[in-house]
Amino acid sequence: MPVTVTLELRLKPDAVQAAREVMGRALKDTRAFAGNLQTDVLVDEDDEAHWLIYELWQSVEHDEAYRAFRAGEGKLTELPPLLAAPPVKTRYVTTDI
Repeated sequence: MPVTVTLELRLKPDAVQAAREVMGRALKDTRAFAGNLQTDVLVDEDDEAHWLIYELWQSVEHDEAYRAFRAGEGKLTELPPLLAAPPVKTRYVTTDI
């Protein structure tokens, strides 16, 4: 069953352009990762330094494999210095409501 993951990023205002470059490269890997159905970046229209990364995965297992990749060989070492606050990840399961 598909799962949806959001990753909320609050960037330092002067780091937005650098974050666009880092995430532009990183999201190529995300979108190509096994089980990724969709990945979009939503930018707050009132605050360009507030982003929401929206990901749709085929299953929890696919998402877990991706998180393991990002914790290991795919770690984004360039991103943390650009952040104003720690990222917030939330995973949602699809229901029959």
